[in-house]
Amino acid sequence: MLLGMASPLSAQVVFDEHFSDSTLRLDYLFSGTNRTQHIALAQMSKSAGWYGRRHNLQRLPLLGNGQLTVLDAASGDTLYCHSFSTLFQEWQETEEAQQVERSFENNFLIPMPLHAVDVICQLLDTHRRVRSSLHHRINPLDILIRDRSNESPTPWRFLRHSGDPRDCIDVAFVAEGFTEAEMPRFLEVCDSSILAISAHEPFRSLMNRFNFVAVMPPSSESGVSIPHLGIWRQTPLASHFDTFYSNRYLTTLQLQRLYDIMTGIPFEHFIILANTGEYGGGGIYNSYNIASAFCPRSRYEVIVHEFGHSFGGLGDEYAYDSQAEPMYPLDTEPWEPNLTTLVDFASKWQDMLSPDTSVPTQPDGRDLTTKVGVYEGGGYQAKGVYRPVQECRMKVNEVEEFCPVCQRALRRLIDFYTR
Repeated sequence: MLLGMASPLSAQVVFDEHFSDSTLRLDYLFSGTNRTQHIALAQMSKSAGWYGRRHNLQRLPLLGNGQLTVLDAASGDTLYCHSFSTLFQEWQETEEAQQVERSFENNFLIPMPLHAVDVICQLLDTHRRVRSSLHHRINPLDILIRDRSNESPTPWRFLRHSGDPRDCIDVAFVAEGFTEAEMPRFLEVCDSSILAISAHEPFRSLMNRFNFVAVMPPSSESGVSIPHLGIWRQTPLASHFDTFYSNRYLTTLQLQRLYDIMTGIPFEHFIILANTGEYGGGGIYNSYNIASAFCPRSRYEVIVHEFGHSFGGLGDEYAYDSQAEPMYPLDTEPWEPNLTTLVDFASKWQDMLSPDTSVPTQPDGRDLTTKVGVYEGGGYQAKGVYRPVQECRMKVNEVEEFCPVCQRALRRLIDFYTR
């Protein structure tokens, strides 16, 4: 059973009746091979302030590749839910996952419950079926929930303060591989990145709903690790290129370090800026966005594209000629709002098509970024998966805007969090 998909008729959960104004952090380990999955709870901690949503608590804007659901232990009612994707599930599609079992850190924040709750963590397969699940009870008075409320936070500052963090979407820029002396350069990149995000609709029109902060953990060494060049650096997040042996895939596996760094700081989403000029990055829905800070090839396009993944849950719209293991089964509708297999196209952008638009739509080389249709090729697959326009920021970094379908999806998501 998929949790977190409350009926439209369900009564809205009142935040103050079930939660305090503080955060409970849940640290999990996801492990397995290409055929197995295991979920284990590692530890729990709490800190002052809750900076996530206080409405739509028991609803999900997007399904994601996993879900975290909080149930009232006494009544069984859904109190809070959260969806996400993971690097672990990506890794399971690699050749390495056929040969070895590995574990990945994953951390989630929920509002601190006032009473005992049951938490269910579920990982889904590509057919939207629950593949693994962990059900555990939390007593908010548990003495082994570490209280981190009085810990000194990492140096940080507001870059753009639109309003109370409880009312806005809080985005944190995190320095990776910047020494103390290099922090002024990091802050410059933060400012330029905000300008790049705000240049795109719907962010341009809705920037008053966002707060941006800069978080500055100093690095003992400058730069980040590039294994294919034999370069390994000592940095706060131990990030590196060559994830899954792909040269340009830049990630961090140290999510517990990341959340330790963020303790006591108002945030909901991460943008990690890596001190490197190498091209690369990555974005994982409701996990994190990481990008090269100084790559001349990408400028700030990669940051915006990856924010489309990590914040917006948008899928990649480019395709490869062949893919050994398709990510999107053709008998299942993708959960990403900008991709379709036509299994349930009515739930996507069917209402945005003009009456004379053919399905599928043949590319004509005109109105590349604005003419909404159903163009074959997306989600890394040349056949059977369709995208909304011929060219979009989620397909090509050089495109100046998100397409109309992606813009609407992002606007709906912003409204979900702030209205």
